[in-house]
Amino acid sequence: MFTGIVEEIGVVDKITSGKMARLAVRAQIVPEGTKAGDSINVNGVCLTVVAVDKKHIAFDVMPETRTKANLGALKSGEPVNLERALGAASRFGGHIVSGHVDAQGVVRKNKQQRDDCRLEIEADKSVLAFLVPKGSITIDGVSLTVIDVKKSYFDVGVIPYTLKNTTLGFKKPGARVNLEIDMLAKYVFRYLEQQGKTGTVMTADYLKSLGFDE
Repeated sequence: MFTGIVEEIGVVDKITSGKMARLAVRAQIVPEGTKAGDSINVNGVCLTVVAVDKKHIAFDVMPETRTKANLGALKSGEPVNLERALGAASRFGGHIVSGHVDAQGVVRKNKQQRDDCRLEIEADKSVLAFLVPKGSITIDGVSLTVIDVKKSYFDVGVIPYTLKNTTLGFKKPGARVNLEIDMLAKYVFRYLEQQGKTGTVMTADYLKSLGFDE
């Protein structure tokens, strides 16, 4: 389990192709106290550590993970967001993040001003249906608050600290990002769906309020 609070920006050392890809990342903070078998959130994807030393961490990446997330497009030298799994005694910032990517989104706009940045992310209706203003969304492993939800995209605000300490400051229009829906929203949606007609009506009404067709 993670919180969406990125610990550091790592750099891809190398990634090998093949049925099971091997991703090696250079980092300074995250290797400390990490051992093989531990879970690390890499750009929003929960990966298992297979090897580690003082400055490197290596992961095996399955084909499905490379397809579902943007890890398959990574190249040597690219930055990635890293977060170690939440410890029992850790403070809980952000929100509950599983590291299981639901879909990829595309950066529509990255409007950076002096003290503010707004990211507009195009996303599938299957993602937008779960979003509400002031709700949570995970973008490339970063816990963010939704500002508004439109018919084909949503936007979030990013403070200067987050821009500096995550990869979001590098994102340009057209860049693909990993999205994870708030886990609590999924459970509520599933509960309503299992209620039969009531859940179906409420879901349809919500989709209509976003401008979607039935």
